[in-house]
Amino acid sequence: MLNLQSYKRHVRLVTCLMTGVFILPMEGCAVAALPCRLVSATLKIVPAVGHAAAAPFDTCADAID
Repeated sequence: MLNLQSYKRHVRLVTCLMTGVFILPMEGCAVAALPCRLVSATLKIVPAVGHAAAAPFDTCADAID
């Protein structure tokens, strides 16, 4: 049975592996544009004003790519 400390260690390992699987195939520009894309996707969730608020971040990501 796993105790809490062991569980946290396993979660941290899985998180690091999944992050690596997601980021390693990207090229340098895609990694640099990732924060802009994440903020844009988060803002687009907001009803009514989300797409307008995300437009500068989309432009930022497009400029980096």
